[in-house]
Amino acid sequence: MHKPYASRQSTLPKTSLSRTGERRETLLDRIKTARSNLLANPGFQKFCAAFWPTRFITRSKAAEVFDLCAGFVYTQVLLTCVRLNLLKPLREQSLTLEEIGDLAGLPSDGTWRLVQAAVSLDIIEQRSEGRYGLGPVGAAVIGNPGLQGMIAHHEHFYADLADPVSLLKARSKHTELAKYWLYSPDDVQTPSERAAMAAYSDLMSTTQVAIADEVLRAYPFRRHSHVMDVGGGDGTFLGLAHDRYPHLELSLFELPTVVEIADQRLGQAGVPVATHAGNMFEDEWPGGADLITLIRVALDHDDHAVERLLKRARKALKPGGVLLLAEPMSDSPKVGHAYFGLYLWAMGSGRARSSEELRVMLNRAGFAQTKLLGTGLPDIVRVIRAS
Repeated sequence: MHKPYASRQSTLPKTSLSRTGERRETLLDRIKTARSNLLANPGFQKFCAAFWPTRFITRSKAAEVFDLCAGFVYTQVLLTCVRLNLLKPLREQSLTLEEIGDLAGLPSDGTWRLVQAAVSLDIIEQRSEGRYGLGPVGAAVIGNPGLQGMIAHHEHFYADLADPVSLLKARSKHTELAKYWLYSPDDVQTPSERAAMAAYSDLMSTTQVAIADEVLRAYPFRRHSHVMDVGGGDGTFLGLAHDRYPHLELSLFELPTVVEIADQRLGQAGVPVATHAGNMFEDEWPGGADLITLIRVALDHDDHAVERLLKRARKALKPGGVLLLAEPMSDSPKVGHAYFGLYLWAMGSGRARSSEELRVMLNRAGFAQTKLLGTGLPDIVRVIRAS
C-alpha cells in the first residue's frame, strides 16, 4: 500500500549453463519439449480429433486456447455490468430486457447483446417469462464490495495493456496504473494528487476487509499486546483487529498525508489507534510493538527495498516479537505471475514472490524462524509468521 520507494533491480532468473556455456536440459525438460512438439503437430491434432479415445485432448486444448483469446472480452462484459450498476437491481428482483435497458441506458439491441454475453458467463441468468436475474458469478461479485471496486478500477490496467509489447519494453512511471496508485512521500501535494490518494485509500479500504479477515483467522493475535501496522493506509485492518481483539494496543505507521485520512476515519469509528507519520524507508520506525504487520506492502516494491523493510521491522520489534507478512504470493502462479506480474510491472514497481523467496529474505533480515500459515483464500492472500 505504501509506495514511495522503488528500485530498478532486475529480478530475472539466472539461466542454467554448463561449463562449456551450453544450455543444460534435464530429462524432464526433453520430455516436455517432445510433448509440446507433438501437440503442435497438425497431423497429431487431426488424429486426436478423429480418434474418439483421444478426441478430448484436442477439444480441451482448443477450449483453453479460445478462453485465452476471449478472456479480455469476458472481462469487459463483467466490467460493463459493474459500471452500469446492473448487479444490485438484478439481485433484488428479476427484470425484463426492456427494464434492464432502461437501467443501463442502452438501446434494445445493445441490451440484448450485453445480457446474452453475461448469461453465457453466469453473471446473469435467465428466469421464467423472459426475465433475468443475478447469476452465480454475479452473486459472488455483488457479495464482495472490494471485488467490485477492483473490477471498476481495472479500466486503468486495460488501458496500459492496449499495447503490451510497448509496456514490456521499458518500465515507466507514466502509465495509467502508476498515476492511479499515487502515494507521494512529500508533504506538499496538489488537490488532484490528494483526490487521487483518497480514491486509492477508498479502494484499499474496501478490498482490505476480506484479506484482513483471513489474516486475523490465520494467526492468534490474542497472544500479543501491541500491534503496529506499517503501510496500513487508512487503518481499516487495525479497526477490524480492534473489533476482534479489543485488548490490543494499536499503532499505524504511514505517510503524513495518509495519516491525516486515517486519523479522521479512525476517529469517526471510535478506534483507539496511535498514528505515526513518516516514510517507512527513510524515517525511524516507532518501537514498542510485539507484533508488526506488513499487509500487501512487500509486493509493491522491488527486492532490495523489501529487504530494507524487513531489516527495519526486525530492528523495531520488541525482543521475542513477531512479524506477519501477508499478501498474494506466486505459489499461485496464475495470480502471482500472469496477473500480478503484469499488474505490478504496469504500476511501476514490485513483484509477487513465492513464500519460499520471502522466507529466504526474512532469514537474511535476521528472522531465525519463519512459517507459512494456512488461509482460506490462498490465491488472494498467504501469511508468513517470522520471529
